[in-house]
Amino acid sequence: MIEPTEFELRKFVAPEFIFGVDARKLTGRYAKNFGARKVMVVTDPGVMAAGWTQDVIATLDAADLDYTLFSAVSSNPRAEEVMAGAELYRSEGCNAIVAVGGGSPMDCAKGIGIVSSGKMNILEFAGVDKVELTTPPLICVPTTAGSAADVSQFAIITDNLKKVKIAIISKMVVPDVALIDPVTTTTMSPDLTACTGMDALCHAIEAFVSTAHSPITDVHALQAIHLVMSNLIPTINEPDNIVRRGRMMLASLEAGLAFSNASLGAVHAMAHSLGGLLDCPHGECNAILLPYVIEFNFNAVSERYGEIGKSMGLEINGMAPAGVRSAIVSALFHLAEAAGVTDTLSRLGVTKGDLRELAEKAIHDTCIFTNPRQMSRQDIEAIYEKAL
Repeated sequence: MIEPTEFELRKFVAPEFIFGVDARKLTGRYAKNFGARKVMVVTDPGVMAAGWTQDVIATLDAADLDYTLFSAVSSNPRAEEVMAGAELYRSEGCNAIVAVGGGSPMDCAKGIGIVSSGKMNILEFAGVDKVELTTPPLICVPTTAGSAADVSQFAIITDNLKKVKIAIISKMVVPDVALIDPVTTTTMSPDLTACTGMDALCHAIEAFVSTAHSPITDVHALQAIHLVMSNLIPTINEPDNIVRRGRMMLASLEAGLAFSNASLGAVHAMAHSLGGLLDCPHGECNAILLPYVIEFNFNAVSERYGEIGKSMGLEINGMAPAGVRSAIVSALFHLAEAAGVTDTLSRLGVTKGDLRELAEKAIHDTCIFTNPRQMSRQDIEAIYEKAL
């Protein structure tokens, strides 16, 4: 008997997470529960300026825990930053890690944990299930609503020498606990709110059409799509509205649970290539590429895109597939415009001369393997060209 495809074997991995106002204030208690003696706090200058790093450090002080600070983290964290952090972790005698920030500090913290246990260069762990040793306890306090690194099996690190982003995918990099506090997102600029929100939307859409999706990831993906479409623009317009901020943080969480277990697709493979080669901002790259990738993929999984359209709130019942595709793509362009994400790849500095190398790097990205339609280098190059 052939099993229905929706019941193919799937694994679902998620950390413990606490969601809600003031979740960040539990950091010290959790660190103590994990047996921390000295904590490495991984963050970045922007998060420190916003005050969230000190907020978290205060909870470590209250728990009588020693700590050391590592804040030399770029917006696309580099392998050498991970290695420098791992050396500081070793030299300071740390035995636990707290990441405070967006995807960059959290991915860097994951890398530091991997290296501190594995004793090799972080780039040697690229790929799926290459992390064999248990990493130190990791507590994540996200300060953006988009990356979902706080709940995912992914760590994305830039290889500056080869100008490529590598993906490390392993249950070993899933944080031990995520303290998800929407209050921390109130200091995000409108631009950062928009780009991280579009990143969450892209996570959800790619997870839903991924070849590795499951009924469990589908539920999270569709809910995330609905939340972003309903709340992103109101959040930008009402930046101090904690209800709106909370819904966007929930969207990031739901999308993270989906993509961490279903993986992603061509949008992320292509965005990783752009980030590695040209240091382009990740969320913005996703927003630019998403409509064009949907146009390419649509016919391969048109029914699933129809479900996405309904979760977006589009009136598509009875509409022909070509009309559904146009409605989704048009809605995404309108959302990005309303959010102020109006750049093209050429405005980010991409030229036609870059396209061949970008396509070559994207075709080898781990995320490409779960894209619902197989792609050639020429296909990828053509999509980049459309997005210029």
